This record gives sequence, C-alpha cells and structure tokens, in this order.
Amino acid sequence: MGELYALDFDGVLCDSCGESSLSAVKAAKVRWPSLFEQVDSALEDWIVEQMYIVRPVVETGYENLLLVRLLLEMKIPAIRKSSAAEGLTVEGILDNWSKIKPVIMEAWNENRDDLINLFGEVRDKWLETDLNSWIGANRFYPGVPEALKFASSKLYIVTTKQSRFASALLREIAGVNFPPERMYGLGTGPKVEVLKQLQRKPENQGLKMHFVEDRLATLKNVIKEPELDGWNLYLGDWGYNTGKERAEAASIPRIHILELSDFSKKMK
Repeated sequence: MGELYALDFDGVLCDSCGESSLSAVKAAKVRWPSLFEQVDSALEDWIVEQMYIVRPVVETGYENLLLVRLLLEMKIPAIRKSSAAEGLTVEGILDNWSKIKPVIMEAWNENRDDLINLFGEVRDKWLETDLNSWIGANRFYPGVPEALKFASSKLYIVTTKQSRFASALLREIAGVNFPPERMYGLGTGPKVEVLKQLQRKPENQGLKMHFVEDRLATLKNVIKEPELDGWNLYLGDWGYNTGKERAEAASIPRIHILELSDFSKKMK
C-alpha cells in the first residue's frame, strides 16, 4: 500500500514566524498609521518578540495584524479602542483568542477580507522590492527540504497561507518546485473539506492517508468528521503549539505526537 501525506506549511515545513510578524507590523502601519506615530524601533522589536509567543493562536495570516495591534493597545493604554486589551497578558491571548478575536474585530470595525488582501499586498511588495530579506526572514525546519525532495510518498500541502508565498519559499529556500495541483492554499476551503477531496480522488484510492499539522484545534476538527476516520493524525511538536496543547493531544487516542527527526524519516 502506498502512502499519502497531507502537510501543513507554516509550523510543519517552514518557520515563517519572523516574516509573518514583520509583515504584520508593516501592514498594521498601513492600516492604522495614527496608532504607530509614537511607536519606536524598540517597541516594534518588543511586539515582534511577543508575536513568537502568541503565534500558536494564528489560523490564518491576517490574524497577525490583529495581534500586532492588540499587543500595541496592551502596551499603550491611551490608544485603546477595545476593552479586550485591558489587563490582558500574552497568556490570556493564548487561552482566549477565539473569544477575543470577534470582540476586537467589531470594536475596530475591521473586515476579514480587507485584512487578508492588505496582508497579501504588503508581502507582495516586500517580496518584489527586497526578495533576499523576505526570504531571509523565513527558514525551513532542519531536514525538511531533503525530506520533500526525496519522499517516496505522495505529498500534498494543505495550508491557510496564500499559495504564491508557499511556492516562492519552497522554490527559493528549499529548492523544491512543488506541483501547483497538489498545493491547497488560502481560498481552497477549510482543511477538513480539502482532506475529503483528497480521499475521494480516484488516483488516491487505496493509499494510506496521513495528515501532519501543528494546530491541535485543526486536528480536533478532523476527528469530528466521521468521513475522515481513515486519516492518521499527527501533531508536530516542533511547530506553533504550546506544552498545554501537546499534553492534551497526547491524551487523544487518534492523535500521534510527532518529533521532527521522525517526521523527516517518515517522509523519506
């Protein structure tokens, strides 16, 4: 029996937190210029540092913009436009992001599609004007480029990142020209629906199916779908998740905790 691997991108293949955080700061300055008038480089550096801590809550890239502004409102009370920032800590963001996000979206009168478009435009501009520094803000996890190049399994990428950015990183850093027809990026639907599509494809019939993800919430969504009972589920412990999430995952029989070295071996 052959093997099929559906792979998340950010937090499984690529550590993109540096780039996504810097892009979010650039985009936030465009979206809310008046809020950033009193932000110096030291405060920007602090925001980017905190973004590494809160990164596990991000499902789709535009949320990075919300987090940048929320961290800024936490630091500078005078500019607060949402009560959600009052008394909030990074631990509070990690524990309650799903409740905080709709509150701040409404308080700031923000639109998801507008933020997605802005985030993509800012990344495009950075990529076009300074490709080297954009590439340099990302890195693939050790062993991953080689594993992708020499994998004997059938590979798909299932990500909430816009496909053009994932493809550029694979090409420029990993040296991998990934087939576009096997890349399911932002706009192709929820991951559970993509997994259903993959298992229905005639050419995938009879393959043993594996899904590698770094977000516990996504794996729990898969478990809720009886149609996806045939998938082997893995939480990458090197990705954007917390010790608390890894402990919870270890208590769920369907989910295997995967280490990076084992992941690279499986792929090869």
